[in-house]
Amino acid sequence: MHHPARLGIALTGVLTVALATAGCGTQGTESDAGTSAARTSVTSCGRQLSFAGPPERTVTLDQSSTETLLELGLQDRMAGTANIKTKVPARYADAYAKVPVIAPKIATGEQLRAATPDFVVAGSADLLTKDRAGTRDELAALKVPTFVSAVDCPERQRAGTSPFELLFSDYENLGKIFGAERRADRLAAEQRAAVAEAGKTAPHTARDEDRPTVVYLYSVFNGMPYVAGGTGLPSEMSRIVGARNAFDDVKEDWPEVSWEEIAKRDPDYIVIGDLSERGRPGDSAAEKRAAMTAHPVVSRLAAVRDNRILEVPGIELDPSVRSVHALGMLAEGLKGVGHARHTH
Repeated sequence: MHHPARLGIALTGVLTVALATAGCGTQGTESDAGTSAARTSVTSCGRQLSFAGPPERTVTLDQSSTETLLELGLQDRMAGTANIKTKVPARYADAYAKVPVIAPKIATGEQLRAATPDFVVAGSADLLTKDRAGTRDELAALKVPTFVSAVDCPERQRAGTSPFELLFSDYENLGKIFGAERRADRLAAEQRAAVAEAGKTAPHTARDEDRPTVVYLYSVFNGMPYVAGGTGLPSEMSRIVGARNAFDDVKEDWPEVSWEEIAKRDPDYIVIGDLSERGRPGDSAAEKRAAMTAHPVVSRLAAVRDNRILEVPGIELDPSVRSVHALGMLAEGLKGVGHARHTH
């Protein structure tokens, strides 16, 4: 399948801009990591964490946490990582090579304890359960503090709190813990600027019904589509660029739906999350396109017929240091294919 030339030009341009603003500029030579010896306290997902000095043997339980710490230049303070779903970006490759992989998939309690961590960082609370790495209480009893991303905490439900701002608060809190405040503050500032830039493309309309609708197709498993629901990051990304997630009313991050339900909602655009490197059947963008064009009803949708389809890295649709890149692609992509609500 090929994209229209105009879409290709738009996405080529935004890749350059968004990668520049996604924090790659923070991989400079200077580092303030570990310069603060003072006792530090932060609150993470309802728990106060106290540190006498910067952690020296941190284990990250997922790729998002791993890439955040690498972006902050903290690879020398990492004793292990786990649950890597795709290749880390090239700019992290050298730093990532220094970090032991304690588990290619989700880490168990035994694997975590064998790494003798003094700090554990997780992008989601479900990695810290009894049948996985252990509960926060269990690890606290071993004097190992646990940090859980604010994006996966109940506070994210507070009205008016953007998931991006919660993500940026993670950077700032981790910066305090490690004495890497300058890098963390700069990263947050760069990404706030990228979010503001993406918002400049939004049309000036306050009415939901005037906004173009988007279906985010994350994966296809056993022939069934999984899309972004109302509680995931794509709903916020849509709002920023002046669009609306077509499945905003489903209160899950990535619900399974039917192709017929996608057709019924007749989206103006479809965003495909490309998970090619994960390697499961139905993960690649090409397979998802093929599934849509082969479906007797979905293939007739205007978004499919007119190729109003954007492809973004699937991993960037979940909150991470990379998410502003997907946001930039969305903003430029919608602008590139004509940002206006079509008449059904």
